[in-house]
Amino acid sequence: MPQQITLTLTPRQAADAKFYTAQAARRMGIREADIALARVVKRSIDARQRQVKVNLTLEIYADREPQPGPVHFDYPSVEGRTEVVIVGSGPAGLFAALRLIELGLRPVILERGRDVSARKRDIAQINRNGAVDPDSNYAFGEGGAGTFSDGKLFTRSKKRGDYNKALQTLVFHGATPEILYEAHPHIGTDRLPRIMQNIRQTIVDAGGVFRFESRVTDLKIEKGRICGVWCGDSLIEGAAVVLATGHSARDIYELLHRRGVRIEAKPFAMGVRIEHPQALIDSIQYHCETRGEYLPAASYSLVSQENGRGVYSFCMCPGGFIVPAMTDAAQSVVNGMSPSGRTSPYANSGLVTEVRLADFEHLRGEWGELAGLRFQQQFEELARREGGEHQIAPAQRVTDFVAGRASGSLPATSYIPGVTPSRLDRWMPGFIAQGLRQGLTTFGRRMRGYVTAEALVVGVESRTSTPVRVPRDPGTLMHPETEGLFPAGEGAGYAGGIISAALDGERIAEAVKNYIR
Repeated sequence: MPQQITLTLTPRQAADAKFYTAQAARRMGIREADIALARVVKRSIDARQRQVKVNLTLEIYADREPQPGPVHFDYPSVEGRTEVVIVGSGPAGLFAALRLIELGLRPVILERGRDVSARKRDIAQINRNGAVDPDSNYAFGEGGAGTFSDGKLFTRSKKRGDYNKALQTLVFHGATPEILYEAHPHIGTDRLPRIMQNIRQTIVDAGGVFRFESRVTDLKIEKGRICGVWCGDSLIEGAAVVLATGHSARDIYELLHRRGVRIEAKPFAMGVRIEHPQALIDSIQYHCETRGEYLPAASYSLVSQENGRGVYSFCMCPGGFIVPAMTDAAQSVVNGMSPSGRTSPYANSGLVTEVRLADFEHLRGEWGELAGLRFQQQFEELARREGGEHQIAPAQRVTDFVAGRASGSLPATSYIPGVTPSRLDRWMPGFIAQGLRQGLTTFGRRMRGYVTAEALVVGVESRTSTPVRVPRDPGTLMHPETEGLFPAGEGAGYAGGIISAALDGERIAEAVKNYIR
C-alpha cells in the first residue's frame, strides 16, 4: 500500500519534484532510489504568516508496489434505448447525460445556443460592442455559462455526490491532473471549450443526441405528466425531461409560470464587480512586494454581516478579466473569467449583498413568483441607462464609492468594451449601495490597501444565482405536481458553480432512472 506524507515547504521547494521526493525519502527513512513514484495528492498555500509556505501531501509508491493507472471511463452504447430529454448543456445537463449513459438511457440534449466554436465568434462580437445574440453569448451555448469562466471547481458541499469522480471525469476529457489535488482547483477559460467539446463527443459516440440552436418554446403536458417539449414546430418527446437551463433562462421561468408549472421566488444576491491590480492583491495576500515565479496569482474570499445583511465576495478571478455577461441588448451585466495561467495584470471579484424576498415584495402584485426576476431586470436596465450605449459599463473608483463622490477619471481596466464614470451609489437600490459601502469599509480593515483609488467597482453583478426556484420532491427529485419533470442545477435553484451543478446533474440522472424503471 502507498504511504502518505505531508511536507511544509517554500514555494520554490514545492515546485521541485526532485527536492520534495528526497525530503519524503528522508522523512520515511528509506533511500530515494527506493521510491518508484511520489504523487502529489493535495497542495495548498498557507499565507497566514510573513513567510508563505506550501503544504504538500504526497502518496509514496515504493519499488515493486503497483502504481495507479490513468483515469479512464467506459461509456456503453445507448443506441435505441429509452430517451430522456435534457434542456441545457451546462454542467448539470452534461453530467446528467453522462450518468444516464452509464445507467443505460439515451440522452437527447437541447441547447438554445450554438456549439462552442461558433459561440466564440458571437462572444468576440459582444466584446467589440456589437449586437448581443440572445441565444449565444457568455451565458448561453455549448457548456453553459461555465465554459467562458474561470472554471473554478471548488464546492463547499461534499454531500451532493462523488466530488472526486466529477474531477476525474473532467481529467478524462482533457483537464490537467492538477485539479485532482489542488486545494482550489480551476481549469481556465482557455481550456474549458475543448473539454466541453470532448464531453459532447463522448455523449455522441455512445449514441446520445445533441441539438444546437433548439430553444424550448413550449411544454407538452398531458394529465399532469410532461411528455416532451416544443422547439418551435418540432416536438421532442422523452420518458422524462431534465430541466437544466442555467440561471439566466428567464424565458423558461416565464414559460413554466404561463403553463401553470409551479415556481417559487427565492432570495439571491446582487452588487458589482470589483477590480484591482493583481500585483496589489499579491502584495496584500503574500506580504511581499512581488510574488515571484513560484506562487500563483493571489485570490481572496471576504464575508461580513452589515446591519444583519450578508455582504461577500463571489467568483473571485485572479489574473482575470471582467466580461460582458448580458443576454439581452437592454441590459448591462458583468461577470469575471480567468485563463488557466491567470496571466492578466488584474484581479476581479463579484462583490454582492443578499437580496431578500421583502426587498421585492412591492413587485409581487404584478409579477407574482417572478417578482425577484423583475427586480433583477430593473437593476440591469438601470446599469444600461447609466453606462450609455452598447456594452459600456458604469464604473466608479472604490474610494469614491465608499466616500459617496463622483470619479473624475477611471483607472485602466480589463473590461474590453470600456467603462464610463457613474455615481453607482446614487442609482442602485439603497440597501445594496449601503451594504456594499459598509462591506468595503470592513474589508479594507481586514486587507490593508483593498480600498484604494487604484480599484474600480463596475456595474452590475446580478447573475450570482437564480431569483426563482423550480421546486422538486426531496425524495424523487421530481417536480411535485408535474410528473416526469426533473429540475436540475443552478437554473432550478439547487447548485452554485460548475461542480455543484455537475453533481446535481448526476443525482437527477439517478432519480430519472428510478422513475423510468
